[in-house]
Parts: sequence; structure tokens; C-alpha cells
Amino acid sequence: MARLLDLYKKDIATAMAAKYNLDNPMAIPKIDKIVINMGVGRATQDKAQLDAAADSLSKISGQKPQITKAKTSVSGFRLREGNDIGCKVTLRGRRMYEFLDRLISIALPRIRDFRGVNPNSFDGHGNFSLGLAEQVVFPEIDADKIQHTQGMDITIVTTATNDEQARELLRHFGIPFRLPATGGKGGAAGKPGS
Repeated sequence: MARLLDLYKKDIATAMAAKYNLDNPMAIPKIDKIVINMGVGRATQDKAQLDAAADSLSKISGQKPQITKAKTSVSGFRLREGNDIGCKVTLRGRRMYEFLDRLISIALPRIRDFRGVNPNSFDGHGNFSLGLAEQVVFPEIDADKIQHTQGMDITIVTTATNDEQARELLRHFGIPFRLPATGGKGGAAGKPGS
């Protein structure tokens, strides 16, 4: 059973409805899908790197990734239209909630010097994106067996009508947003005797 799905049904939906005065249960913001994308720029020279990225993504997400192709040709990057340049997965339902749970409780805390995700990474329509520099933060990936670290973009698509509702929804789920910087001129703000 997906823990976050239970949490949403029991607590989060009622809290969101109360805060925004939503009488219609269909109007309560919820997470629609999560899209994980890995762009493999070196895939044009070395197809093995794309295969390794797709393998990592399938272990992380629990489903087979779709190979993405270049939409346009860019001669500076030696890229032709139709070349394989990455892979992506779209998660919905129970698998989506299980991935979000692992992202929040396991992967993000394993990032070195992690101080929270950027609270301003919303697109204006209630969708949130974050980037991870390497796939090793997920416990499914064996760090000894990978040759190349591979970053990924994770987009959480919500049904919220604006960014403020989406931010509140994700905060209820436990996404650790970075606190806004307090005043002061760089360095350690507010230390006595400095």
C-alpha cells in the first residue's frame, strides 16, 4: 500500500479543502503524474551510455523507460533529427506515490550538503520541477556498478490552479523546501559580535 496515497486521502485532501474553502472534492489539488527525464548528451557517440541510463531509470521508477529522440538537428552538437538522446518515464497512480515517498524520505536526504529544494521552481501552472545531479542517491542503484553518473529532471504535475496551492500541497506531502534567505550581507547573517 502506498503510504503517501493513504496520507493524501486521510489528511492532506481535507486540509487543502479547509484552507482554500473547496466544497467540490474534484477541485481539491492532487498530484496527477510524475515525469522523470534523463538527457544523455553523449548518446550520439556512445549508445552504451543511453542503455545504462535507461537501465538505471527502470530500476529507479519500476517501469520501462521510453527512449526520447532529437526533434531538431544541431550541427554544433553533431546531432541529427531522430537521434536517440535520452529516456523518460511517466509515473501515475500507486507507483507514482511510491516513487515520491522514496524521493522524499531516502533520495533527497542522501544528497551531500542538501539544504532543501528551491521553493520557486514552479512553472506558474502548479507544476514543480527539480534536478538531481546523479542517480546514485537512489538505493536501487549500485554505485560500484555504474561507469557514468547521470543526472535527471523530475517534474511533479499537479491539478492545482496556481503555484501557491501546489506549493502547499507538496509541503503537506513532505517535500523539504529550502527556507528563504534571511537578511544580512552574505556569510553568516545575524551572528552576535560579527
